[in-house]
Amino acid sequence: MTARRGALFLVPVSLGDTTCAHILPHEVQAIARRLRHFVVENAKTARSELKRLDHPGPVRDIDIQVLPEKDSSAALDALLAPALQGQDIGLMSEAGCPAVADPGARLVARAHALGVEVRPLVGPSSILLALMASGLNGQSFAFNGYLPVADAERDGRIRQIEDESRRLQRTQIFIETPYRNERLFDALLANCRPTTRLCVARELTTDNEWVASASIADWRKRPSPELAKRPTLFLILAS
Repeated sequence: MTARRGALFLVPVSLGDTTCAHILPHEVQAIARRLRHFVVENAKTARSELKRLDHPGPVRDIDIQVLPEKDSSAALDALLAPALQGQDIGLMSEAGCPAVADPGARLVARAHALGVEVRPLVGPSSILLALMASGLNGQSFAFNGYLPVADAERDGRIRQIEDESRRLQRTQIFIETPYRNERLFDALLANCRPTTRLCVARELTTDNEWVASASIADWRKRPSPELAKRPTLFLILAS
């Protein structure tokens, strides 16, 4: 008889300072609270999130393993060992949904290869929330992650993805390190066409949530939004 294997639960976490009741269904919270093994992107963030979840803990007794930056099949197998022994595991990102624009995807792929059941749980995704609120094309979209840091490379990349957006009528989504948000916003106004629509989605799901969508021409007429050190997503759709 084949021994029961545990499952890999993909546990979403908060995007900022907000209560679990606001972002996670009761059943998701209950599943997360019963797990005793977690693989995480950042141990400190994970412990804070478990406290936010009112995990029965104590947290110091929970098995928390950090995803290595460079991993091998052997390293991933070691992280999945509890599941192979019949115990469930939770995968947590540093923010939002694990394995979406997140290194946890490597662990999910290995779980499938080993025959470990993967169970995605409902929770906040900043990418999808921003797209929902943007009013841009939700039928065709691409997430580009971070744009280049160097000004010339960044500006060239902006023009490239704007051209792709225009040709394919595809919403382009990207992010920036919060302390460089204002530089990216200014670069978008300088490099995009006046008719291109830009959505700025800041601090989603928190008390400071703010979303605005307008043409580049209209953004140029407005005071610049306060974006410094605030988690923000940018979306464009060119016409």
